[in-house]
Amino acid sequence: MSAAVLVTGATGTTGGRTAARLAAAGHRVRAASRRAAPVPGADPVRFDWYDDTTHGDALAGTDRVYLLPPVGDPDPAAVMLPFLRRARAAGVRRAVLLSASAVPEGGPAVGQVHRALPELFEEWAVLRPAWFMQNFTGDHAHARSIRESGEILTAAGTGRVGFVDADDIAAVAVHALTDDRAPGTDLVLTGPEALSYDDVAALVTEVTGRPVVHRHLGYEGMRDRLAALMPAEFAALLAELDRAVAEGAEDRTTDTVRRITGRPPNSLRTVLEREAAPAG
Repeated sequence: MSAAVLVTGATGTTGGRTAARLAAAGHRVRAASRRAAPVPGADPVRFDWYDDTTHGDALAGTDRVYLLPPVGDPDPAAVMLPFLRRARAAGVRRAVLLSASAVPEGGPAVGQVHRALPELFEEWAVLRPAWFMQNFTGDHAHARSIRESGEILTAAGTGRVGFVDADDIAAVAVHALTDDRAPGTDLVLTGPEALSYDDVAALVTEVTGRPVVHRHLGYEGMRDRLAALMPAEFAALLAELDRAVAEGAEDRTTDTVRRITGRPPNSLRTVLEREAAPAG
């Protein structure tokens, strides 16, 4: 029997979509999550970054791994690098890491894992998506504030972001995991256009029929708001990323989704019409 693909974070936004696509294409999938939750077409396995007693069983019979860093950890390398060394020793030959467009190789947080990955695996890729379109439709703070108060709160000002559909991220992840040749590089993933949060608010209003506005916060206001939801150090990092957006750091689009998958990336309108519940 062929080796399996281990998908960490298999119940999450990109992990769940990646596991489903792999299974639908006939690949064996080990779906890793803290509670070993059932995932259609996959073998569930318990996995916790902070509990290394779960790592051996998760790696058994696998030769490729999709890596979702531990959420909210400002220093994920501390737990990820020992696991990756163990994975290499266990026979994993290819690793695909989910990072972010705002985090370069050697940058903060997952950027340290990015820097180490080519030294650990001959076959590798780092996916660096822009902000997810699902931030406005799922359980993200933006989606909740849209539903609860008709607001999107950021420190991004009028800066623009090439928001990307998580389905497109998963489609690229599957290629990176299963194509004959691994990318061997980092891939910056965006949607088809760069939008400001004012643009997003107007589009959400149009598609859902519910008035939504973008409320501009300063860096400190955004940091303090996030600190009520997560560790202060990580809140400060996210607020700083918003400030970088305001300065134009994410005002770009790439052709990566089309180049890797053969089709154009989905627009925010498409995702909102597919996923956002209409008002009333």
